[in-house]
Amino acid sequence: MAAPRPRRILVAEDSRTMAAFMSRVLENAGFEIILAHDGQECLAKARTTGPDLVILDLMMPKIHGLDVLKQLKADPPDPVPGVMVCSAKDFKTEVEQARELGAFSFLSKPFSHHELLAQVEGFFSANGSGVAPVQGLDLGPAEVFRPQLRSAHGMYRLWGTRGSIPVSGPGFVRHGGNTSCMEVGHQEDRIFFDAGSGIRDLGLSLLAGPPCHLHLFITHTHWDHIQGFPFFAPAFTPGFEITLYAPPNTDKDLESIFRGQLDRAYFPVQMEDMRAHLEFKHLQGNALEIGDCRVSWEYTLHPSPTVGYKVEMGGHSLAYVPDNEFLKGYLGPPAEVGRDSQLLGIHARLIEFLSGVDVLIHEAQYTNEEYLKKIGWGHTSLSNACALIRHTGARKWIVTHHDPIHDDEFLQRKLNLTQQLLSELGCPPEVEHGHDGLVGYL
Repeated sequence: MAAPRPRRILVAEDSRTMAAFMSRVLENAGFEIILAHDGQECLAKARTTGPDLVILDLMMPKIHGLDVLKQLKADPPDPVPGVMVCSAKDFKTEVEQARELGAFSFLSKPFSHHELLAQVEGFFSANGSGVAPVQGLDLGPAEVFRPQLRSAHGMYRLWGTRGSIPVSGPGFVRHGGNTSCMEVGHQEDRIFFDAGSGIRDLGLSLLAGPPCHLHLFITHTHWDHIQGFPFFAPAFTPGFEITLYAPPNTDKDLESIFRGQLDRAYFPVQMEDMRAHLEFKHLQGNALEIGDCRVSWEYTLHPSPTVGYKVEMGGHSLAYVPDNEFLKGYLGPPAEVGRDSQLLGIHARLIEFLSGVDVLIHEAQYTNEEYLKKIGWGHTSLSNACALIRHTGARKWIVTHHDPIHDDEFLQRKLNLTQQLLSELGCPPEVEHGHDGLVGYL
């Protein structure tokens, strides 16, 4: 007596990876498998091979799965005994249509080999009728996974990124118009850099919490880097302690400079009206510790005593250098400034200071054409700034100190050119333009 033939299953699946998986599982269970990779082939093989069951994908090339199902169930004289729909499109609409067209069950992708076998054996045991939507793989707990931004290594926020003077208007919405100000946070430490007009919004945000000790580092005392201090709300709030640091100025001491901008000839309130405890310190040495943060500094090429700062926290580093005329007077291509170039001599200490930082916030205020007329103004051309990035190996560059005449559209074109220049130099760092409100994590 001849052995009965194994039950025959036609698997219509356009994904060859999925078809191979289903074939392996079902063949190991003793079924005979026939494959079709589109709807047209499925109909042809169903008519010639006489399958006992068709496992049918919906999103099939040439003929959609539901149209194939309709023909399989209506094809005289011998319609296919059973069709099991198998698809990632397990929406209510598709399930109901499959039921109406006579499918035995609906298996939702993705699924395990156990679920596939259970559905197939359910059909052959003839214990069910009608469509039974089946859940796919166990996708884990129903609670939504809510990833959190990692801030253990510290955060930074730019409150002002414009150079020279604040600007406003519809052309400056994306990048903002406030002058220089940055916040750095690590655990309980609150450190700030520069007091341009951006410090006003920063101060208002600080009033939402209790008074605390604030450390404010000034790169230099030009107007666009201190002009927001008279509007810094914590300075007028009892309980706040504010320590201001800046490089020594040959003309005036730090307190006199800040007191001077509050002179009654210029401003309606004076420093005596500030009820926070203020302390003014000139930078001494080359670094200091604030909690778990180490703040260090190096002089940059800019009129008046000016420094750039580096903050090291949680094993990561960030440098803030908004004013620096790197490669002063150089107008050539950045690729020609090699490691041994004499042009780098006066910048050697700064390059070493910035080498390998995770985030470098550095200016590129002028286009190359603009820089031709502004050599000696204390700011870097775009291509010269790219050369600095190349020689420091910074992992990420945030361009700041945008010129007040550069609107959003202009700055976008400038950023595109920056990316092109870095690519031509073989520099790997990510680059973006700073904007008011930008928040990053180290």
